[in-house]
Amino acid sequence: MNPDDQLTSISFILPVLNEEEHLAKAVASIFEQQNLPEGQVEVILALGPSTDGTNKVAEALKSQFPVKIVQNPTGKTPAGLNLAIRAARNQVIVRVDAHSQLSPDYTHLAIQILNETKAANVGGVMKAVGQTPFQQAVAWAYGSRLGLGGGAYHVGGKPGPSDSVYLGVFRKEILERLDGFDEKMHRGQDWELNLRIRNSGELVYFDPRLEVTYHPRSNLRMLAKQFFDTGAWRAQLTRTHLAKANLRYFAPPLAVLAISLGLIMVISGFGGILGLIPLSTYLTGIFILAVGNKKLSALARLSTLITLPTMHFCWGAGFITGLFLKR
Repeated sequence: MNPDDQLTSISFILPVLNEEEHLAKAVASIFEQQNLPEGQVEVILALGPSTDGTNKVAEALKSQFPVKIVQNPTGKTPAGLNLAIRAARNQVIVRVDAHSQLSPDYTHLAIQILNETKAANVGGVMKAVGQTPFQQAVAWAYGSRLGLGGGAYHVGGKPGPSDSVYLGVFRKEILERLDGFDEKMHRGQDWELNLRIRNSGELVYFDPRLEVTYHPRSNLRMLAKQFFDTGAWRAQLTRTHLAKANLRYFAPPLAVLAISLGLIMVISGFGGILGLIPLSTYLTGIFILAVGNKKLSALARLSTLITLPTMHFCWGAGFITGLFLKR
């Protein structure tokens, strides 16, 4: 495909595993997209071996909408994405997460940006939205520089070339040329693919007008697992591409190490109460942050006292583990 050609036909792809609660909303947001080309749109669900009612929801959606289903036996995200890409017949691949909903003009605007910039991939802001106080606290952390460190696709920024973007709207020809997503990268596959796109001489472009609503994990166990796994895979990427790593990735593991060493000092009797300085400083900062956060309800502020340390420490512990243990 010549990059000067105007892109029109679109394939939406969703890797799906245990998404009974959110899948229908995600698919509905696709069919609520505005100004799409008539007859040049398809939706492909890559279904993993879910243990909840996800597959029943998918079959019901198939009877309601023109949805195509492909089976993803491993249930792994990059494998599902690649299966859906291979099944797609259109020029543009729009990645959708089952935990997300696209803003109404998302796809039309993304196609316009692809055509104007000749980029290989465009994307925008992950707008985290919580329903319960727990989710609201997590959503606030996603959009805060003190939560996840302030990446543009979390907090916004100016349009322009970017290292990576949230989800992504791709030229299919580029994905085929680069053999799609790395199926060894169970997490962090977006960043790794965007690195290969940039290394091939193509453009990854961020535009904050491209907004996707994302629903965070709904309980502490799921949140802790998500962030530990994400930290571990980020460490693998960092180990392989150290020169490309952002300094903010090292803040959580350094905090974990400092607090752990301080507690070891206290327990061993070496250094006495001085060993509590890292932990007490961190907890004081979290308390001030939670109490002073006027954007959240009282219950959500209390939840911040739990969610933010969980996100920081699980990510940091995962990162440290991932540096030394190949996953």
